[in-house]
Amino acid sequence: MIPGNNTIWIDLDNSPHVPFFAPIIKEVEKRGHQVTLTARDCFQVCGLADLHGFKYLRIGKHYGKNKALKVAGTLYRALQLVRSASKAKPSLALSHGSRSQVFASKMLGIRSSVIIDYEFTKGLPGIRPDALIVPELIFDGMKSRSSSLFTYPGIKEDVYVPDFVPDPKILEELGINGEHLLVTIRPPATEAHYHNPEAEVLFAEAVDYLGSLDDVRMVILPRNEKKQGDFIKSRWAEWCNSRKIIIPEHVVDGLNLIWHSDLVISGGGTMNREAAALNVPVYSIFRGKIGAVDQYLSNTGRLTLIEKPEDVRTKVKVVRRDKPKEAVQRDHTTLDRIVDAIEEVMEMKK
Repeated sequence: MIPGNNTIWIDLDNSPHVPFFAPIIKEVEKRGHQVTLTARDCFQVCGLADLHGFKYLRIGKHYGKNKALKVAGTLYRALQLVRSASKAKPSLALSHGSRSQVFASKMLGIRSSVIIDYEFTKGLPGIRPDALIVPELIFDGMKSRSSSLFTYPGIKEDVYVPDFVPDPKILEELGINGEHLLVTIRPPATEAHYHNPEAEVLFAEAVDYLGSLDDVRMVILPRNEKKQGDFIKSRWAEWCNSRKIIIPEHVVDGLNLIWHSDLVISGGGTMNREAAALNVPVYSIFRGKIGAVDQYLSNTGRLTLIEKPEDVRTKVKVVRRDKPKEAVQRDHTTLDRIVDAIEEVMEMKK
């Protein structure tokens, strides 16, 4: 870690945070700031950080679904982060919803800023960041959450999708040929506080339906190898053995996989919105409270909400997708606005 008054400490708390912060790190360093990274060892966070070539300090893990253990684990990780951050002496603690980092920054008297794109995210009671950076779409729902509120246009995936360049080698690596229709599936986050068991029913229904179709191959990305990975391999053992279901043996570039898919079905917000940002047909089996961002994408036809098992067979269109030569337009407005907000927070009086 590099000490200094212009050092930004970024905590990578969950796997979507890795690609999100990659262009932010480049931009803040380009503007003369230094960055120090910590990463929680869960949900492939460290594997993705390695894939991006990040230098980081591995701190903490996931403590399961039990609420008491979750709270205890959050507080324990905060203490671990205090020890690390006290050496780095950053001027700003920045994350996309790391409760442990916010708590640690309060203990150290470090200014903190949290980026959030889901208005129903819960923080630690009585502990608020100094500033929030949110999409314009959820501004009204966040007014009471922080005294300093900054907004950015679009969705958070607009930060990193503009730099995406497709790489067809991923198909060969996964053993997929052009004859089959490719569906990428992300199971629901069963250990998250917002999880609704209805999503697990929809996930099983989707796999059963797609597995009944001859020309379909499914790439399923479990959130953890042991629980979800073992469950999938056990319940659909025949399809896993015949590679109708493919579970990657190593961390893959999610954007690249989405781009080469004909459609996406996901129980998590980030993959849904990544697909929407890439104009790939996407179906959400998330059954928690629908946030303003996903509602906007649904209203504009960029995301289809699957609400009950029969929707899987009536709403999901299993057809081959024509892929344009260019993935997306190279628009960095969202990135620039977020980094502008970060710098404004750094200049705030503590």
